[in-house]
Amino acid sequence: MNTVSGSIVTCAHSIRSLISARLPLQTRPLQASVWRVLATGVLVGSLAMPSFAASLISERDYLDYQLPKPLQDKCAKRDNCPTIEVQYLQSNHAWINDIVNARIDALVVNSKPSESGARVVKTPDDVKEALDEFVASQFAEVPADSVFVYSLMVTPEYLGHVNDFELFEINSYVFTGGAHGMPYSEYLIFDQQTKKPIQLADMLQPNKKSRFKALAYSAYKEWVKTVDEEAASYEKSWPFTLSDNVTLTDQGIDIRYQHYSIGPYAYGMPVLSIPYSQLQGVIKPQFLPARLSNK
Repeated sequence: MNTVSGSIVTCAHSIRSLISARLPLQTRPLQASVWRVLATGVLVGSLAMPSFAASLISERDYLDYQLPKPLQDKCAKRDNCPTIEVQYLQSNHAWINDIVNARIDALVVNSKPSESGARVVKTPDDVKEALDEFVASQFAEVPADSVFVYSLMVTPEYLGHVNDFELFEINSYVFTGGAHGMPYSEYLIFDQQTKKPIQLADMLQPNKKSRFKALAYSAYKEWVKTVDEEAASYEKSWPFTLSDNVTLTDQGIDIRYQHYSIGPYAYGMPVLSIPYSQLQGVIKPQFLPARLSNK
């Protein structure tokens, strides 16, 4: 921990400790948490690498957030403050940053369920207000002598690229009491040619959604065999649904499911994988490896 102009500032690796400390004044680190990727990693494999992909540099920086003085005083008095870790993407592609960071803001402001529905972020003050409410809610809902503290974490991760597509993932974790916290994972795909995000519907050939769903269902049945010996009874309790939370890999398409979507919490967030060899004629050629798209 470092002292700057009388304020307490965390280093990049210790943001959690600040909120839990007796002087939780500011959550901006002295340095960003940085990882630089030259896009020559695992995902490239035998896929074609566009020239602009090699130039993507991905960094992360922490949210600049300061607790209101009354909440600081409560943190110091009770010594059981919530832990908050919110990171933003700082790549050298501003348009990608804007989309990823808007999703991060949305996850922050909707970290606690609301009877009025999802909240829309209009200004940076909305994020600060949501964090203030998150911290205040622990003091209102949890006994002062409780060992449990609320937790909120949101962070982006660069996964690499496939062809013209840059791949990211946003991970979050929220704990507000109960038996366990709630992790969440969301894939994001960006087309460097069109400068637009890509959804599953954009990847599919016309009238091929039912075929893709059938392939995903087959992958689901194979996954069920790894977690339950009675596949038929399992499917009655946890029936298959098609998630549009997808990403590209060097092998095919991965479909991510959230907790409780197709299995109990203990089974985590399952990933169903469909190989490219099964996706010919199902997804558009630009999403296939060059070795297959030319066939």
